[in-house]
Amino acid sequence: MKSRSAALVQLGGLIISAPQQLRDRLACRTTLRGKAALARRWRASTEELARPTHAAKFALRSIARRIDTLDAEIAGLDRRLEQLVRAAAPRTIELLGISTGHAGRLLVTAGQNIERLRGEAAFAALCGASPVPASSGKITRHRLNYGGDRQANRALHLIAVCRLRYCERTRAYARRRGAEGKTKPEIIRCLKRYIAREVYHALRADLAAIDPRPAIRDTTIICGAGPIGITRRRT
Repeated sequence: MKSRSAALVQLGGLIISAPQQLRDRLACRTTLRGKAALARRWRASTEELARPTHAAKFALRSIARRIDTLDAEIAGLDRRLEQLVRAAAPRTIELLGISTGHAGRLLVTAGQNIERLRGEAAFAALCGASPVPASSGKITRHRLNYGGDRQANRALHLIAVCRLRYCERTRAYARRRGAEGKTKPEIIRCLKRYIAREVYHALRADLAAIDPRPAIRDTTIICGAGPIGITRRRT
């Protein structure tokens, strides 16, 4: 995905420096993806690459085809990833706004031994979604947490933005907190904290279903003199 983003940026920069004739042909498309789809169908003569128009056309087509190839590769990997994530975290992926990529990222952050975390507050801190006190004088406030796993924090941020767009309950919450004087970054911070709590319990249930803890047995050590009174717990 990073390679595709870099290719799109490269395509946009090349369009700016391309001859006016090619820029006019691409002007009918408003997005870079649309311009790439149009440039991918161009034909460039390899025998006339010394001419700026043909050289620019060849370069644009090459980058557009690279974007198309990366799109196909990403789609194929997403299909495989969706199968794995749905098998590992069916409860998590059913939550509102959580896509396959978000659930996969949060699974990696939590790890299979999620029981090492003391609770949902520890998971929120691990994701950089826990509030950090930033009070001064008579003002009591909290700021964003710039620590933790930034990729997991990004996933929580995208989930919060998605819910603000499509969930009426989330929008009502944002309006209420805004009326209380909260800024938009502060509202999103609060939303990420609530989402981290919801995701933690879903992940814990999913991982417990995949790898339940083994039963604990009591073992008594016996020597020739008989039991020595020491009982050890072994898994």
